[in-house]
Amino acid sequence: MYKSIIALSLALCIYLPAQGQRTEKPILHGKHWVAITGKPLAATAGSAIFHKGGNAVDASCAMLAATCTMWDVLSWGGETQALIYNPHTKKVIGINALGAAPSGATPEFFKKIGLSYPPEYGPLAAVTPGTPAGLMTMLAEYGTLSLHEVLAPAMQMAEGYPIEADAVRRINANAEKIKKWPYSGKIFLPHSEQEGPAPKQGEIFVQKDLLKTLQKLVKTESDALKAGKSRKEAIYAAMERFYKGDIAEEFVRGCQEQGGLITMEDLANWKLHIEEPVMSKYKDIEVYKLTSWVQGPVMLQALNMLENFDLKSMGYNSARYIHLLYQVMNMAFADRDFYYGDPYFPPEEPIEGLLSKEYAKERTKEINWEKNDTQAGPGDPYPFQGGKNPFLHFLEKWNKTTLLENDRQKALDQQFREDFYAGTTSIQAADKDGWVVSITPSGGWIPACVAGNTGVGMSQRLQSFVLEESENPYNVIAPGKRPRATLTPAMAIKEGKPYLSFAVQGGDSQDQNLLQFFLNMVEFGMNVQEAVEAANINSFQMRGSFGKHETRPGFIQLHDSTPPWTRKALQQMGYKMEFKTHTSGPINAIFFDWKNGSFWGGASNFGDDYGIAW
Repeated sequence: MYKSIIALSLALCIYLPAQGQRTEKPILHGKHWVAITGKPLAATAGSAIFHKGGNAVDASCAMLAATCTMWDVLSWGGETQALIYNPHTKKVIGINALGAAPSGATPEFFKKIGLSYPPEYGPLAAVTPGTPAGLMTMLAEYGTLSLHEVLAPAMQMAEGYPIEADAVRRINANAEKIKKWPYSGKIFLPHSEQEGPAPKQGEIFVQKDLLKTLQKLVKTESDALKAGKSRKEAIYAAMERFYKGDIAEEFVRGCQEQGGLITMEDLANWKLHIEEPVMSKYKDIEVYKLTSWVQGPVMLQALNMLENFDLKSMGYNSARYIHLLYQVMNMAFADRDFYYGDPYFPPEEPIEGLLSKEYAKERTKEINWEKNDTQAGPGDPYPFQGGKNPFLHFLEKWNKTTLLENDRQKALDQQFREDFYAGTTSIQAADKDGWVVSITPSGGWIPACVAGNTGVGMSQRLQSFVLEESENPYNVIAPGKRPRATLTPAMAIKEGKPYLSFAVQGGDSQDQNLLQFFLNMVEFGMNVQEAVEAANINSFQMRGSFGKHETRPGFIQLHDSTPPWTRKALQQMGYKMEFKTHTSGPINAIFFDWKNGSFWGGASNFGDDYGIAW
């Protein structure tokens, strides 16, 4: 009895301050709409569209265009992944606007030039652009305004806007890489070496080539409307110009001039998919994620496992709770690293088995409650969908080949950190008519290789492929195939109505942070702002999706506020700990208050993320 009281007291000591303390940012309360994204200027773009009468999809597209133009860890040549709740059908829709590997991008090609993975940067890292089609398809199918109206804020920014500190820092840090690509250099390094080539914070940053590209899209729309085309047809005419017309020709010319592989046929043949997302229930809540072409199902797998435990009684961020989270995430991510890939290419991913509640329960039996399992690897989901695993022979050796030389690494080096958290921003929007949008766009982040005189930075997503079938038979590079990406918007439905819309930037940390945000609200009673600011943990034990795809078994990131007794308990379990002041993501989210008929918006205190509501 005495031990139980002590354990409960410790749990309460850990939990109550996290729930009750004052947040650094206020909750965004809105009745008509809410717009949240990675930068204040981009949130303002979304607000402007709402004030023009646009819906949440229109506003999201404007924020997407603005963040791309600001190089908010992405650009126009990157990729867009979205979930949209349609209030008319009461269904969640998935938008798959991830680019594909170009012609000639084969394992043999990259091995021949001495690489173990496709490169991290430059023209050979590029997949076909997905964001332009993602934006225009969402706008055409579910928006209400014209392309001209939605792109107006981004076009004003391309004419010149005061560049922010984060972009300046990234330019300065990557100046040597940028100098290798002439079209990038003329944009990012406008000054002489003597005065410092990068722009300064607050300087008016001008992108003439990008402005011309956006003007071409708008003109094509205008010409189509004058010719009697419908609003939707006119937007798609603009999209065709990007992928098949003169914009495509200049993009391909600039890409190939700098050594890239993308062809006109690659652009013309690539297609966006509007698809059904995957869903799993956590208690009475439906949680929706995009399927195996991103890491989204990882969160659903983790929730399926965690549903078997009384999390609340463990205490928020107690040693036992942290240990359970870490073990569950590692198992789910190991499945990601072996079984996830492009569902439009063979072999077929065992998604039914991976999301089986029975499979999840079986996996929890592997948890060692006394110490961390550095050998946590993929399971076998095939028996849970009535099949036989065709790749069991790879699984037997998988863990042995995963660790590389990581046991000899004494600390997380800077390059690993940058790779682990690479790319992405997030966009959240909702309106009074019921439209809800959650997006995690990414790709073409600084240092991006710009494709000719388009002003469009090319994606670096090719690096997320593998070259060896033994590493992940579902994610081996091939022309026309999409890499398994980290990008993962989320949405939850409760009692038939939107409950949460949430997303986060940060590479391989994304579904780790989203999982904890969700549990913060559902299990620990936090409001949306408390939940997006709350102290999270991050595991570095999974295989990274960038660079050399390295792992750091046993490494865990914790918040500075982690108490000494928790640190000691985790150390005794074999964890190698590091600490940070902010560990929340940054997560952006919307909670739907049906009792009062309002929105509660949360924007994390991690970075520059910002929201506006009305």
